[in-house]
Amino acid sequence: MKLLVTGGAGFIGSAVVRLAVARGHSVVNVDALTYAACLDNVAEVAGSASYAFEKADIRDRAAMDRVLATHRPDAIMHLAAESHVDRSIDGPGTFIDTNVTGTYTLLEAARGYWTEQGKPEGFRFHHISTDEVYGTLGETGLFTEETPYAPNSPYSASKAASDHLVRAWHETYGLPVVLTNCSNNYGPYHFPEKLIPVVILNALAGKPIPVYGKGENVRDWLYVEDHADALLLVVQKGEVGRSYNIGGNNERRNIDLVRTICALLDERRPGAAPHDRLITFVEDRPGHDLRYAIDASRIRDELGWSPSVTVEEGLARTVDWYLGHEGWWRALQDRTGVGERLGKAG
Repeated sequence: MKLLVTGGAGFIGSAVVRLAVARGHSVVNVDALTYAACLDNVAEVAGSASYAFEKADIRDRAAMDRVLATHRPDAIMHLAAESHVDRSIDGPGTFIDTNVTGTYTLLEAARGYWTEQGKPEGFRFHHISTDEVYGTLGETGLFTEETPYAPNSPYSASKAASDHLVRAWHETYGLPVVLTNCSNNYGPYHFPEKLIPVVILNALAGKPIPVYGKGENVRDWLYVEDHADALLLVVQKGEVGRSYNIGGNNERRNIDLVRTICALLDERRPGAAPHDRLITFVEDRPGHDLRYAIDASRIRDELGWSPSVTVEEGLARTVDWYLGHEGWWRALQDRTGVGERLGKAG
């Protein structure tokens, strides 16, 4: 297939780009190169004849029309988004602008392109979203594709809105869409403001490792390369108009995850004292969801996908990747907000 991937210089988007090219697809990477994007993430495919890059903003309709007309993709995989909950608390407007208005603009460009091409049956608009749109769970239960939306942060509300737009463009205009909602991703090239890279890099630097509240919030962790594999499967074989939850089947409390990372670093970079001495509990962020957990039985039963990486294996791979790619993360340390405590607005 010829895939147009928005946000392909970001964390998850770049994993999709790398895997798609490796599997023989042609990829057009469309990215505005905002603070969390890094073209080094796709350096390994940049010289491939199957790869092209377009610096463009999904909010720019003329740019989207031009890119679609030039490259004529078989499918759009829409990953471009503002994604950091803490930043959404401090500045929600950017999230509404990119995630809602940007998705609307891209949908309209896609609809125009699809119509001009004669509405080919094989065309797909694949919208990639998050399990955070469902809100929070108690100690039991799982999010399914039928779980009512109940977002609790500006970020998750903006993603919920974009999900609804995509569904509406399918129902109203017939645009052939598929949707996916994933659990927390981790792995190589994770921008150093999210929990796992913050833990690794603060521990290496001997700095306090911040953990919100008591660290009892639970997340289902999905290795990013497993996620990329699932996304490519859905865009090729997913049923039009259907949504698929993608989870890692790896629930962990934040504090347990942090301690596991510290133990891995103790083995690989032993210091005078265990790294978990650096754990520092900090004031919780507003609206912090207690627990997320995905029921991924639909994608397993209908498309045959299941995660291949356990959280223990994935964390070991991730720690090793950061230890071996110091040049990558050091180059990002001076970007706005990296290493700062965000999301304190009440």
